[in-house]
Formats: sequence, structure tokens, C-alpha cells
Amino acid sequence: MVVLIGHLTRDPEMRQTTTGKSVATFSIATNRTWTTADGERQEQTDFHDLVAWGKLAEICDQYLSKGTAIYVRGRLQTRNWEAQDGTKRYKTEIVVDDLNILSPRKQGDSNSFEVDLGSTAPKTEENLTTSKAADSGSEEINVEDIPF
Repeated sequence: MVVLIGHLTRDPEMRQTTTGKSVATFSIATNRTWTTADGERQEQTDFHDLVAWGKLAEICDQYLSKGTAIYVRGRLQTRNWEAQDGTKRYKTEIVVDDLNILSPRKQGDSNSFEVDLGSTAPKTEENLTTSKAADSGSEEINVEDIPF
């Protein structure tokens, strides 16, 4: 399981599979800062590729954009293929299971973060939870409950 908090580095790209299933791909940047033994402050940024499927992909396409802060939970998946030049290529992605939008809604933004996924849990503008678990009516993750 992978849990990350970061900002989108680009708008999601939405596509349909040959069977008509929605898939959205996007990436986020996560930052880490620390102080060395010499007292020097260091900062590192890592970039992560994400994939969302089905209804979650459609919601990502509709509500996410470059710069949006999100909380994401998912699993690592590594794909491999042979490139045109015959070399073996690999790509590790995070397949998204749960997603919370952490960025506040922009003033004057007419988009609402209320989405009905069949869950009976209440939704708010500040905290959109989308997940496979929400489809089954399980409990939402509240941003205030995250310990970091």
C-alpha cells in the first residue's frame, strides 16, 4: 500500500479503453525537507505517476488540475514492454484506490466537490472522498484524522 500527499504536476489525461472503461493518468510531486548534521537544510522533490480507473478516473478528470493538493492511497504496479528499438522498458505507477482533494475550492469556482458514488456518507466541498470503498458505503477518510 502506498499513501502520498502531494500536488498535481499536470492536468489528468483521460482516455477510454477498447472496452469503454475510463482511465485517467496524472502525476504528483511530493516534497521532503530535513536538516543535516551540519545544520544545513536540505529539500528533495519526488515525482510519482498515478493511474485511476472507472468512475474515479472520471472524477479525477472533472475535479483535478495542475497544482491541486491531494491525499492518495493505492498500490504499486510495474508494467513492462518492449520498445520499438527492442529494448525492455519498465514503468512503476500507483494505481489509485482512494483520493481526497485537499486544496480548498477557488473563489468564484462554480464546480462543486459533491459527488455521489452511491455512498451514504456525507460529502463536503472541502473534502471529496472518492474510492472503491465509497462505492460499497464504507467510512470516509477525513483530512483532520490524518496524523501528519
